[in-house]
Amino acid sequence: MNNIRRRQTILLILSLVSIGCFVTIASLLQGQQIARFDSSVIAFVQGMERPWLTSLMELVSFIGSTRVVIAITLICLFLFYKFLKHRMELILFVTLIAGTAVLNRQLKLLFQRDRPILHRLAEEAGFSFPSGHSMIAFAMYASLSFLLWRHVPTRKGRTIVLVCSILMILLIGISRIYLGVHYPSDVVAAYFASGFWFALCVWIFQWYMEKRYNQKKPASV
Repeated sequence: MNNIRRRQTILLILSLVSIGCFVTIASLLQGQQIARFDSSVIAFVQGMERPWLTSLMELVSFIGSTRVVIAITLICLFLFYKFLKHRMELILFVTLIAGTAVLNRQLKLLFQRDRPILHRLAEEAGFSFPSGHSMIAFAMYASLSFLLWRHVPTRKGRTIVLVCSILMILLIGISRIYLGVHYPSDVVAAYFASGFWFALCVWIFQWYMEKRYNQKKPASV
């Protein structure tokens, strides 16, 4: 019980820290600090430009696109239902992905930040802040790691799941900077916004599952 309470406390703290970091970045968007940060990171990332790397970044960015995310989500829902039979986990997964998409849309409309215009390697419509690809990538791969963690029997297997998820989250974010369609601050803020939603949803999920377990637990005589 103490471990459950401790995990819930950590999730709540992570959620609050994430939203605090997002608000901090958002409040500094017009300042010179963010401008210098964006310029230096863009120069470093785009300084590595190579034809083969451009092709790789286009592929990674495509993996984070709406069509691919919808396809992956549907496949995961089918596999979770077919093999794990956990309906509450399916609800959590859908809530995380759909909620992230809605949150991103509302934040873009709120801030209405224009996309970078220098050295575009891809074309993208809509507003820039925060990065939708990065938010969805964080939500999807963090969710998959969380849901698969208890069902992967070995520490090595869990480590592989975690490392692959982190790599996909980072690569999709970097690809958006490399292709010139997002500022680095768009990507970092997206991770914090999605981290807030993820931690909040998982906290509510674990609180509900503990409550349901206690209700079903037979009373001691």
